[in-house]
Amino acid sequence: MSRNKKLQTFDNVLITSVAAEGNAIAKIDDMVLFVEGVIPGDVVNVQITKKRKNYCEGRVTQIVKESPDRLPAFCQHFGICGGCKWQILPYEKQLFYKEKQAKDQLERIGHVTVSEYLPILGSIDKEYYRNKLEFTFSNKRWITVEEAATRAEITESNALGFHVPRLFDKVVDIEHCHLQGTPSNEIRNFIRTYALQHGLTFFDIRDHAGLLRNLIIRTSTNGECMVIVVFYEKDEKNIQELLSAIHENFPQITSLLYIINQKANDTIGDQEVLTFYGNDFIFEEMENLKFKVGPKSFYQTNSKQAYELYKIARNFAQLTGNELVYDLYTGTGTIANFVAAKAQKVIGIEYVPEAIEDAKINSSLNNITNTLFYAGDMKDILNDDFIKQHGKPDVIITDPPRAGMHEDVVNTILRAMPKRIVYVSCNPATQSRDLHMLSSQYNICKSQAVDMFPHTQHVENVVLLEKRD
Repeated sequence: MSRNKKLQTFDNVLITSVAAEGNAIAKIDDMVLFVEGVIPGDVVNVQITKKRKNYCEGRVTQIVKESPDRLPAFCQHFGICGGCKWQILPYEKQLFYKEKQAKDQLERIGHVTVSEYLPILGSIDKEYYRNKLEFTFSNKRWITVEEAATRAEITESNALGFHVPRLFDKVVDIEHCHLQGTPSNEIRNFIRTYALQHGLTFFDIRDHAGLLRNLIIRTSTNGECMVIVVFYEKDEKNIQELLSAIHENFPQITSLLYIINQKANDTIGDQEVLTFYGNDFIFEEMENLKFKVGPKSFYQTNSKQAYELYKIARNFAQLTGNELVYDLYTGTGTIANFVAAKAQKVIGIEYVPEAIEDAKINSSLNNITNTLFYAGDMKDILNDDFIKQHGKPDVIITDPPRAGMHEDVVNTILRAMPKRIVYVSCNPATQSRDLHMLSSQYNICKSQAVDMFPHTQHVENVVLLEKRD
């Protein structure tokens, strides 16, 4: 390795590993270097973009020698779109680094001892595994390096796709996405083409103007399809004509909905959803259960792998039919309803009131009568009075958001003293922090990573804790 101080570059840098955020790692003297778009085994020239006391960040200016593990990217948008960063890394290597990531964070952040690490569970599908995608309309299309190099006049500036990482007002125009199966790509491309042919305006995120704002497509394993078109302007004529065209060309859409969102942000949780055609929901099936999924519902985005994840959680819980189970952060009650047949009673708690209503409906749909659901902030609902009223849980299953559990929630769990805790997490770093607090009274018996998102750095992790005598 050689260096050029004037240009702050380093040549012939060997990439040795990957970080939790998906960046690649190298060592320069005693400093850790983080870069994007390369994999272990690559030898690269790097220009430093940020320097701190113990680490630096850089961008690759040249790949001098490719790693023997490197695969050609299967997506034409690789390197521009921020998704599927690891598609150039063989899948077995992806699993290796994800498993290592989960283990390292338990031991280095949580400083906890795990009795048994079970092998990571790879995803059944490696492509077209998502049941939900959200796209953005923009009148500021990302101009590729190749386009800019030609110095030709840009004749089309509209785009329908994904935001460019770290550039909120630029959108990559997506022709084909490998994340969601048929008819997702066909629907998105049809809507873009129709909008361009009919002169419909794409959203300007800076000036807040334009008709078309967002597109959400949800699919289920039983073939149902939900399409939600989010508009900014109230142009009833063009809205109705576009929706009619979508319905006519895609009769397989079972739920065609629309929203007029004139807020500053894209969130739809507080917006009215209008039905143009069909139902305002689709059904997802798991084992012998049916789940109602609405436009605002949270449901694990990899349906097949969610089933595998929930089976692990249920097995870890070791239910015999006599237990009182608390399901924290229950969402639409998928885990609560999934384990209910093996428990005496399941109590689910969730912050979002609409999700709790869905959870109750899902219990009713499946003739499940031993569940109760409560809506409210977890740290406010789950307190000593709640436990006194409903009984001390034998088992707690918790699946918090990426931020993990509030310290008050952890302390309440410690006072409740369940026999077992099953902790499902989409962020092993915050999971490790919480486990460190819980380890004062619990042994950490098992840990198993689950890959829900192939070709990305993200990993779920399930941990079993048992109360010490």
